[in-house]
Amino acid sequence: MNSTIKIRIPASITRVTLTMALLAIATFGTVTTLAQTPARFLGTITALGTDTLTVKTDSGETHQVQVPSTAVLKRIEPGQKDLSTAVVMQFSDLATGDRVLVRLDPDAPAGASQASQIIAIKAGDVALKQQKDRDDWQKRGVGGIVKSVDSSGGVIVLTSGVGATAKTITIHATAKTILKRYAPASVNFDAAQPAPIDSIHAGDQIRARGTKNTDGTEIAAEEVISGTFRNVSGMITSLDPATSTLVVKDLATKKQVTVHITADAQMKRLPDRMAAMLAARLKGGAVGAGAQPQNTVAQHGAGQGSSTSGGGDSQQILSRLPAIQLADLKKGDAVMLVSTDGANEVTAITLLAGVEPLLEAPAASQNFLNNWSMGSGSPDAGAQ
Repeated sequence: MNSTIKIRIPASITRVTLTMALLAIATFGTVTTLAQTPARFLGTITALGTDTLTVKTDSGETHQVQVPSTAVLKRIEPGQKDLSTAVVMQFSDLATGDRVLVRLDPDAPAGASQASQIIAIKAGDVALKQQKDRDDWQKRGVGGIVKSVDSSGGVIVLTSGVGATAKTITIHATAKTILKRYAPASVNFDAAQPAPIDSIHAGDQIRARGTKNTDGTEIAAEEVISGTFRNVSGMITSLDPATSTLVVKDLATKKQVTVHITADAQMKRLPDRMAAMLAARLKGGAVGAGAQPQNTVAQHGAGQGSSTSGGGDSQQILSRLPAIQLADLKKGDAVMLVSTDGANEVTAITLLAGVEPLLEAPAASQNFLNNWSMGSGSPDAGAQ
């Protein structure tokens, strides 16, 4: 079964978004001075001196630039496309972590690297924009597994939630809707590319943001991101910390799958009692004797006053579990994971350990994991 990706990426402003804004400004600034356009580069400030700054570009290059008193420094807000509302700033206002577009002075002495103009997006402004963006995705976003696509009508039908909380949601896309798709074997939103609606297929994972109807079953989408991913459930047969990989025998295919664990992977472990309760719920059974009531389990994961009656609460429960590392896993552990698409080798997006009881209801459990991975809304746990 295909699976989903973390909300982290579409729910936050990305490096690519910032770069596009700065590039747009660079173009704006050269409309009337194209013949005299100096060299320029984009990047993040890594160090500041008395009158110098060091910038690491997105391609990994490092430049140290002198900033004379004659240099023009301006600050823009994230998302701005030109300098019409930019404000003048001082060199002392710059800080490490700020994103900058640096124009070099073509008339500087030979061998000297001097800035003639610096356009900056403050790191604090980016963080604020990211939070607002995440909040908006949480409020106006939907996510799930694609059930059907009507390309000509711009209609995508998806399923979201599991068990009693499962529902069908219809996404309406227009010519103004931003459609993006994750690159193969990638979980990086920076690598997502514009793609037509007919690139979306049944079984894909999708996240959309826009205006919902009253009961949330329809949404007029402003932005849609989709991708093809895979679910793997099974036992760990080996681990290699040196290469950050583990091998899982997939219960569905009965084949060994090599799983790469990157720094971006979201890894959690279910407590035994919670795993038993969730397994009973997903199978439609009652909580066994001695198990915690549903509201108690929800409080354990999501705080007082929650319940496990809704898919969103399940997402909150799992998102609040402590993170684990590769070193916390061992041979013989049962795991469920959402990964990049691949036959024998994948990269983990979301991995959940402590799932032995859930493997008794693998289909329902995978849908549960899909919805958690898609809908958590946390920047570090799944945008995204």
